[in-house]
Amino acid sequence: MKYTAAVITVSDKGYRGERQDTSGPSLCRILEEHGYEVVRRELVPDDMEPIRQALLACCEQKIALVLTTGGTGFSPRDITPEATLSVVERLTPGIPEAMRAESMKITPRGCLSRSAAGIRGRTLIVNLPGSEKASRENILAVLDPIAHGLDILHSEGSANCGG
Repeated sequence: MKYTAAVITVSDKGYRGERQDTSGPSLCRILEEHGYEVVRRELVPDDMEPIRQALLACCEQKIALVLTTGGTGFSPRDITPEATLSVVERLTPGIPEAMRAESMKITPRGCLSRSAAGIRGRTLIVNLPGSEKASRENILAVLDPIAHGLDILHSEGSANCGG
């Protein structure tokens, strides 16, 4: 099944036009290469309400997969996980755990990611780091399991999880 997707870049500098967003377009390419139809692309500042509103709009649009990039670090303005957690109804902790585990193979700083993931309705939201390299590494680490998760999320009964 082909699923819809959205990519939301969270960046004050990007929003103000002071920095070019490279992670958002990179994630769109990866999604399209894996059969997703990217139907929404947005750039918002590191503020709670714009992030929440962008996420909620994607859920109302019934987009299957929403990826955020940026705002997952230790800076006081990095609040993407908090905005995500205020929107989701069910957590999916295994996704960020897997991304952090993969990142730790590359750099010990991978443990500093505060990425979150969860489900609202039938929309899966996953936070990714803001750097193009890290966001690419993180999504590629979990994209196959996410596809299976979306199949379950969009099924009309119990999942066939046998292998």
